[in-house]
Amino acid sequence: MKAKDHLQTTASALGRWAVGQMQDSLAVGLMWMAGLWMIRVPWAPLWALLAAALQIIPHFGPILGLLGPVLAAALRWGDWQHPLYVLVLYAVIVLVDGFVLQPYIMRRVTRVPIWISILAPIVLGFLIPFWGVLLAPPLLAVVYAYRERLSAKASGQ
Repeated sequence: MKAKDHLQTTASALGRWAVGQMQDSLAVGLMWMAGLWMIRVPWAPLWALLAAALQIIPHFGPILGLLGPVLAAALRWGDWQHPLYVLVLYAVIVLVDGFVLQPYIMRRVTRVPIWISILAPIVLGFLIPFWGVLLAPPLLAVVYAYRERLSAKASGQ
């Protein structure tokens, strides 16, 4: 393989991964919108849009997207229950996104198996703390793009 082929394979894999990230952000934004409307948090569309945009920043983005709705709920009702509802909504969204949406989207868009897209960030997080978790999804997309390319080459396509 020439350098141009390597660059093309890597760019294509990272492009598919970016498309998957955008789809995941949209899904998370829709979940926030529905949940915040059910809880009746003020300015729900703004918080959902902000959460969708911040979803692209791994690990810190979702937490930053949580701050606005919690403060809005606390200021609107002045109790501890409504901010707690927002925290429960956040926990549900994180679980659904981390264990269902992201692995499904990775499998569909980048052809990475669900089990490895769940396991790799955990393993890399232990091996390379912080950076391993951040780099696992795009790295998996590139590795599986090369794997696909090599299997296609071996079968004569």
